[in-house]
Amino acid sequence: MFIVAYGPMIAYLLIVKDTVPTILGVAHGSQGGIERELIMLGTSLFIMLPLAMQRDMASLSFSSLLSVTADVILVGFVAGFAPISETVSEAGGLGEVLKNEWINSTLFIGLGILSTAMACQHSAFIVSGSLENKTQRRWSRVTGLSISLAAILCAILGTCGYLGFLENTEGDVLNNFPPGTVEANGARALLAITMFFTYPMESFVARHVCVAIFHNGDLDGTDCPGEGEERGGYLCMNRRQTWTVGLYILALIPALIVDDLGPVLSITGSVGGSCIAYIAPGLVYLGVNGDGFLSKVNDWLQNYNIKKGNRASQDGGADGDVELPVAGDAAQVMSTGNELPVAGQSLQMIPAPTGSKPLWYYIGGFPIWCGIASTGQLNMRNRLSTPAPISARDSSLDSQEFDHSDSSGELPQNDVSTPSSGDFAIAIFFIIFGTVAMVAGVASNVYVRFLP
Repeated sequence: MFIVAYGPMIAYLLIVKDTVPTILGVAHGSQGGIERELIMLGTSLFIMLPLAMQRDMASLSFSSLLSVTADVILVGFVAGFAPISETVSEAGGLGEVLKNEWINSTLFIGLGILSTAMACQHSAFIVSGSLENKTQRRWSRVTGLSISLAAILCAILGTCGYLGFLENTEGDVLNNFPPGTVEANGARALLAITMFFTYPMESFVARHVCVAIFHNGDLDGTDCPGEGEERGGYLCMNRRQTWTVGLYILALIPALIVDDLGPVLSITGSVGGSCIAYIAPGLVYLGVNGDGFLSKVNDWLQNYNIKKGNRASQDGGADGDVELPVAGDAAQVMSTGNELPVAGQSLQMIPAPTGSKPLWYYIGGFPIWCGIASTGQLNMRNRLSTPAPISARDSSLDSQEFDHSDSSGELPQNDVSTPSSGDFAIAIFFIIFGTVAMVAGVASNVYVRFLP
């Protein structure tokens, strides 16, 4: 979460350093002297940092609306003013462009940048905590509409921006437009507005991660002596303000040194985006549903052994039925029929598969997946048996619980579904794909930046 938030914080400062000096006529893109850094320092210090000081993300609702509006207009500018027809004609037509450019060494670099843009898991809980009238239906509507709009805007911007400049496309596509035109400077102003109002959201996430790690989630500093609702900071600042300023300085230092936006986004996406968008969801799904996954794998192995005539794996079942432990008592067994545990009894943990195993078990990496599921099963059991601590003043993340009722006020009857084999296959695919994307993304960055 921290990497996915910290990387964009640096990127937003770099975009401000690229755009605002160009608007003011001081420099264009990465060309210029120390005045670019001074302008970035001044604008970020007096605009971005005060917004990031807010406690609740709901305070940014108006600025977020302005940011989204500026984004939509900005995408329209790139789509309307990019020299697509001229560039594509010079390249031999759209067919030639697709033939020559559909895959190259920067494929996984682009995937990393896309992962940075579309990964929103790290801020999902903070955003959900800022909603009014929290219901499952409303949260589904917010996430569905926002992600769909973001995907459409990204597709339009990426397609039109690249077709307009092809291999000359820069990390900040607005740097490809001439600096003196009114239209281009207007687009740069919109981009700067977006960065000013988007930086605080990433700062909120990075601050939340640091407070959770170092202060056990106590943002108010209630564990520190003193008076007032918020304390525990340094230099006449409370804990919230101290971490906000510290993270701002931590992002400002590399932004003052680095000029190229591309590597920042691609490396952040390759590492952080792959982890939080692909690998982590798959790991969490296997861990949370570890008992179901282990049960399915055990069933597959038992069926395999039965078909192979391995009577030892049938635990003495004369007719092929496999006896399972009764919930709460490992000494008793129940059949695989429709008998259910008595209400109030806890299910025994399902052990990892033992005994002889077929070749597909190892080829498919099931020792790894079963290990993840076993660890998740144990952690879930310990987590559910331990009551959650309640802080003196709830943060925006846990101050209210979601209302799972529908518009009639009734709870849904079928809210929990049993994971299928296809669901587990998708989770495993996400883990594998994320790992490959992370390794390939980092390797592609090293190859493009440092090798001829």
